[in-house]
Amino acid sequence: MTQIQAKRFSIVSMNVHKGVSPLHRRSTIHELRQKMRSHYPDLLFLQEVQQEHRGRIRRFGHWPLTELTHFLSEDFWHDWHYGKNMEYSDGHHGNAILSKRPLHKGYNYDISAYRFERRGLLHSVMQFEGTDTPIHCFCVHLALFERGRERQLEEIIHYIDTLANDGPAIVAGDFNDWRNRVSAPMQRAGFGEVFEILTGSPAKTFPSVRPILPMDRIYVRGLKIHSANILYEWLKLSDHLGITADLELL
Repeated sequence: MTQIQAKRFSIVSMNVHKGVSPLHRRSTIHELRQKMRSHYPDLLFLQEVQQEHRGRIRRFGHWPLTELTHFLSEDFWHDWHYGKNMEYSDGHHGNAILSKRPLHKGYNYDISAYRFERRGLLHSVMQFEGTDTPIHCFCVHLALFERGRERQLEEIIHYIDTLANDGPAIVAGDFNDWRNRVSAPMQRAGFGEVFEILTGSPAKTFPSVRPILPMDRIYVRGLKIHSANILYEWLKLSDHLGITADLELL
């Protein structure tokens, strides 16, 4: 493999809706794992990962008995990083990053804007063999209310400035930003959203059965964007559609 080829990689971002269908009627986690593997991305940015839930095990007979990140990545992605955002009596959920390559695991920063809505910014670092340039990866799920998202974005940009300086970085996840207020401050921080750059506007991903709102984003800095696509075939697996991008380290 040439050095140029080695620096090219693909990513997927998706709110997996805790591994159940949009109306919570059936488990979709096995189908999600199969679909994710069929695309074989180098990096997965996942939100609402139901890492543990004893109620799911009781309700769905085939629900994984292991931690969800282990179930999703087993014998396929070589490393993963999970950040717990919300804990309750039956278990907990949060964000996760899965990777073909080793991850240097950072912190899961608490960026909750409200006590009733726990949110985190999960940070990991991936580096290609033979290069000295780290790629900082941030997986995020922002608040439902705009005022809260504004405060969260200030925190996110502060963390990026502190951790990644001006280096290559990816910020991917569910931004809950149907009015597209996030892109301007992200652009000032040096980031471009992959669909906005290629098509002029963010991808419409919610609700999955009839997507009209641009909720899910992939912002990148210091990376070349080769392509970006919406995973329409995943429409019954979550209330969000997944998005994917083919990137290259400059």
